Amino acid sequence: MIKDSWFTVQKIDTNTYAISEYGHWEKVHSFLLLGLEKAILIDTGLGIDNIKRITDQLTTLPIEVITTHVHTDHIGSHGEYEKIYVHEGDKDWLVNGIKGLSIEQIRKDISRDITLPTPKTFDPVTYEPFQGEPTGLVSDGDIFDLGNRKLVIYHTPGHSPGHISVFDETNGYLFTGDLLYDETPIYAFYPSTNPVDLVNSLERISEIPDISMIYGSHNTLGLKPKILEEVKNAVKYLRKNELTKFGTGIHTFNGFSVQF
Repeated sequence: MIKDSWFTVQKIDTNTYAISEYGHWEKVHSFLLLGLEKAILIDTGLGIDNIKRITDQLTTLPIEVITTHVHTDHIGSHGEYEKIYVHEGDKDWLVNGIKGLSIEQIRKDISRDITLPTPKTFDPVTYEPFQGEPTGLVSDGDIFDLGNRKLVIYHTPGHSPGHISVFDETNGYLFTGDLLYDETPIYAFYPSTNPVDLVNSLERISEIPDISMIYGSHNTLGLKPKILEEVKNAVKYLRKNELTKFGTGIHTFNGFSVQF
């Protein structure tokens, strides 16, 4: 297995890798999915270090990037890859900058609570999030065929307008981006978020059949699908108590929490 000063590479199966940045407070995961004909990289991390150095060691296949959503910690190395896909709802953020976040705030967030040595190329004072035109747009129901595995795109807005989840139908892996993870709250309290959409998206993924494992983009790597039963309960509770709106705070459930 690859040993690296910044990235931690974890093998999920023979053709699936998590590339994690545990030295940063956000504990971000990106995922490399290998097929027969090409590979898909789900997100490209923080951009503190160059994730392409890792993917080049894991495969010689052509790599295409699928963006779960356009936040700084998911698009950091987008500029290293030729083919980048994003949902139309987040395209403007990718091209023109993330709505509602100043460069000062981004630089503050990217540089705090770092516990591993960063590369000499990283300077939080001059750090710039990726901006650029995507190769193409993805829509709900789109399929990426890797030759031996099929990935289905689910539009799951709320955390951002164009947030997507990616279901590896062949293996049963659901990659949820920032829609579902554990340990820290799922965020939908910024003006650019939508609590109602987030709850609707949680309900939607809870109804996807044949999920074998859930991979969120932060914290614990791999959640058992039984958490989706709690997601269903949470959706009912939040709606019944009219909590799906800004300012209602943190709502804690068995295995995850949500902040509006």
